[in-house]
Amino acid sequence: MSKRQKIYFRVAKGALVPADSYAASQLRERGYHIGDLLSAELTKPRNPKFNRLVHRIGQLVVAHIDAFAGLEAHKAIKRLQLEGKVACDEIGYQVPGYGMLMQLVPRSLSNESMDEGEYQQAARAICRTIAERYWPDLSEDAIAEMAESFVEEV
Repeated sequence: MSKRQKIYFRVAKGALVPADSYAASQLRERGYHIGDLLSAELTKPRNPKFNRLVHRIGQLVVAHIDAFAGLEAHKAIKRLQLEGKVACDEIGYQVPGYGMLMQLVPRSLSNESMDEGEYQQAARAICRTIAERYWPDLSEDAIAEMAESFVEEV
């Protein structure tokens, strides 16, 4: 099954409208008409400006928190996801003689896996985890600002 090209919409009062003339032409080409009933999975595309925020958070903690020294930024983020139970799935395994064993598995934070709203929530929760566990004198907002301005030293 081939993946269909997305058509973008803007939210209007009580409606979704094509985002631009290209989106409107795509609707016509696909044979959609006013009054048709359609189904859709709505997601908010990621903002490129904040796309690297979580990666920068990883770089920041690796550079400035001893507990993360030597880790790659990606591994640091996965560890923070687990520590804060941020964007994780919980999987249960039946272990004979012990019962149910629960495991947290961090979800991907990639563009394809998560829309802008989910991503922002995850980034904020990761910053909150850092503030609570490692930098209690800082707020999650301060950590997010530090990460946004952090440039890894070469």
